[in-house]
Formats: sequence, structure tokens, C-alpha cells
Amino acid sequence: MRGAAVAIALAATGGAAGETVYKCEAGGRTIYQQTPCARDQRQQTIQLADPAPPAEPTAPRLPPQAAEEGPAVPPVTPRAFMPPPTLFGCIRATDGKPYTSRDGEPQPYMAPLGVLGAVSQPLADTYGSRGAAIASAPELNRGKGNAAAVATRNYVWVQDQCRPLSPAEACSALRDEAEANQRAIRQAFKSERGPLEAKDAQLRQQLQGCD
Repeated sequence: MRGAAVAIALAATGGAAGETVYKCEAGGRTIYQQTPCARDQRQQTIQLADPAPPAEPTAPRLPPQAAEEGPAVPPVTPRAFMPPPTLFGCIRATDGKPYTSRDGEPQPYMAPLGVLGAVSQPLADTYGSRGAAIASAPELNRGKGNAAAVATRNYVWVQDQCRPLSPAEACSALRDEAEANQRAIRQAFKSERGPLEAKDAQLRQQLQGCD
């Protein structure tokens, strides 16, 4: 009640917060004023406190560690590493032309003797002696002696020689194959694109390990 009375008295007198108010009592009456009471009045001094300033909105407080590290960043899930597939570089025994293989174990086949003499690049430059690319099929030699090496008078069993490609070579070969397959898709009829598009998807997946 006292605080309410003081507030009313201040409003009546136009007083401001933070000032001194005098409570004057005389003849059973109580008066609040900003000047000292008269001599015949009982005086009581009241010091008014400054009103608290309005609270300002504050940001939510973070734990000490979070405040030092800054705002949380969602973790980035690393992409699973996919190495390029293992490929083999092979040299055809009949004409010395290179090609890419995925198994590195080409099957022996029969070739005319006259064709073997037309090899433009000696196999010894890449895979050892020239004779290394010409061999009898082991399954035919078993129990038949040297005659099994020659199927007919003018043919002989041969086998291409292969070596593993390095990752860089494998990626280069895959890119060449993917480009060639894309050209084939563009030139093919719509009814022929199914197998080519399936191969394109497979090549794209394999090329992920080359990025």
C-alpha cells in the first residue's frame, strides 16, 4: 500500500524516478512531496530507486565448447571410394594390334601361318620373344605329341599375350570405351539402344573410381 501511495503522490507532483520524496504527517494526514516537510510536520525521507530498464531479448546461450567452435555444421558423408576395375592390355598374336581385356586370359585359337608373318609390330617389344605369342593348346598336346600343335598343314594354335594395366591406363581405356559407346547410342536405332544404354550405365559406374 505504501508503494502505491508513493507512486500516486509522484504522479500528482510530477516527480521523476530516482528522486527523494518526503513523507509529511500532521493532524492525522499524510502528504508525499518533493520538498522537505514543514517544521510542525513529522518528516520521513524516501529515496526512490531508478526503474529497471526493459529486458532485451538475448540469444540462447550455447555450451562453452559449442560457442568456441561456432555454429554446428552438418557432417558430410564421404563418398565410398570405388577403385577402377582391373583391366589388361593385350596384343593380338596374328596382327600385333592392341586391345583391352577384362580377364587377361585369352583363349588360344587357330591362325594361318601366312597371317603370322604379317605382324607389323614384333611382340618382343612388349611381351618378350615373338615365339611367346605362338603356342600349342595344352589341352590338345596332351598325349598327342607335337602333331597336336598344328591343326592342319597351314594353321597353328596361337594365344594373345596380356599384361595388367595401371589404374591410369585402365581409366583412360574406360573413357575411350565410354565415348565409343556413346557414339554408338547416337547412331543406333531406338530398338537397338537397350544393350548399349545398359553398357553405358555400367561404364559410368566403373568410371566413378577414376574421378
